[in-house]
Amino acid sequence: MSNFMLSHPFYFSAETISLIRKYVGATFVIKYGGSAMKDDLVQRNVIEDIALLSSLGIRIVLVHGGGYLIDSWLERLNLIPRFENGVRVTDAQTVEVVEMVLSGQVNKKIVSLFNSTNIPAIGLSGKDTNLIVASPISKDSENFTGTVNKVNIRILNTLLSNGFLPVVSSVASNSLGCTYNINADTIASSIAVSLHAEKFILLSDIPGVLTDRNNPETLIKDLNVAKVEDLKSKGFIKDGMIPKVDSCLNVVKNNVKAAHIVDGRLRYSLLHELFTYRRVGSRIVL
Repeated sequence: MSNFMLSHPFYFSAETISLIRKYVGATFVIKYGGSAMKDDLVQRNVIEDIALLSSLGIRIVLVHGGGYLIDSWLERLNLIPRFENGVRVTDAQTVEVVEMVLSGQVNKKIVSLFNSTNIPAIGLSGKDTNLIVASPISKDSENFTGTVNKVNIRILNTLLSNGFLPVVSSVASNSLGCTYNINADTIASSIAVSLHAEKFILLSDIPGVLTDRNNPETLIKDLNVAKVEDLKSKGFIKDGMIPKVDSCLNVVKNNVKAAHIVDGRLRYSLLHELFTYRRVGSRIVL
């Protein structure tokens, strides 16, 4: 049992320890975003729990968003945020702000928090070693919102094999070096597929998949692809939930065993989701 585990306030039952043993050596790709990033205490708690997973021998790749900070900076610059189907529309001015905020401010803060827990983290963007090769999401040459064309995982495998925790911002470039903003859910799911991850986890500010998004009591804890697609067709999944759910569908259709959507604002929610059978979020399987 690690020193981190011994000092962590989460209760480690026999059930929890058996699940921990199941996942030692496995790779989890975690996407962290939403208002679960806004509060400093919540953010520190989330990082502490992810650091615990790493200290237990689980290989972690963390991909982060930071849309609320992007919007804040755009407002300061008198630029209006625009979205279509839950995905940011990024013009030439906005993409510069996105890169500044995500790769500069947010990424380095998260890396510093991990390092303060003695977990050696290293910050990357999709540009580093061409980790993510982007392509435009639309034919509009003025829209610098991108999608993932290719994932080059060599740098991630090198870092993971040497005990580092990669922290990835969702900015990438195409083969000509043009910068694109890519939805962090999309990048995270593409990395999870490429790494053959055991689990893909979305830590956000929602309880999971709800039949009534205004009522957390309508949480659906267990879903398969058919159930999710049925909920989408009936309009229960819409707006910002669309890219989240689509990223989950992508991974489970491509040999990732399970995708989870968890409310990162709740203390120990990640640990309860992974290390108890009752769980607290939505789990999607094939």
